[in-house]
Amino acid sequence: MRIAPQAWQFVVPAVAAGSAGLWLMGRPSTVLPGALLAVLSFGFAGFTLYFFRDPERALPTDGRIYSPGDGVVLSVGREGPGDVMTCRIFLSVFDVHIQRAPCAGRVTKVAEVPGSFAAAMKDAARGNYRVVMTIEPPGRGLLVVEQISGLIARRIECWRKPGDTVATGEKYGIIYFGSQAAVHFPNGSKCTVKAGDRVAGGLTPIGEWTSNS
Repeated sequence: MRIAPQAWQFVVPAVAAGSAGLWLMGRPSTVLPGALLAVLSFGFAGFTLYFFRDPERALPTDGRIYSPGDGVVLSVGREGPGDVMTCRIFLSVFDVHIQRAPCAGRVTKVAEVPGSFAAAMKDAARGNYRVVMTIEPPGRGLLVVEQISGLIARRIECWRKPGDTVATGEKYGIIYFGSQAAVHFPNGSKCTVKAGDRVAGGLTPIGEWTSNS
């Protein structure tokens, strides 16, 4: 399993701390503190490697709209005026946290939106700190995808900028530890999943186009 390079900034210090714990275990007066430090540090390093796993996945070519991340669909519905349908996906700390483009097209806008850090599985997370990317598929309406922080997640990376092109299922960012992703479907498309469905980034179709405009 490939590991995302973002993991090493956490793993290297944890391994160093665990090694220090092993050294302390060799001294009679610090056996217990050393053992505790070693267990916690190596345990955190192992969990971090698991969290930052980056599985290889073939890019979809069937033209449908795909999940931007691994997790469980929290809700599907209209959240404001107009006909835009929104699908929200909760990514637990046990899910892959690499985000993938739901559709192919040109990136027209990337915006960082300040906000709170509510638990990502709750409705209040709609006001959380997030990064919003707008994609313009050829001949279709604008699709908006959000990377949303959570109670533990405080850092988001988006690797695309306006003017870039993305392919369906292409990796475009990562959220550090527990989070939410949201897809706002434009006119001429529909969501094909429901709350409670399990989805995987770039593997599970969550919508389809119903027209070319």
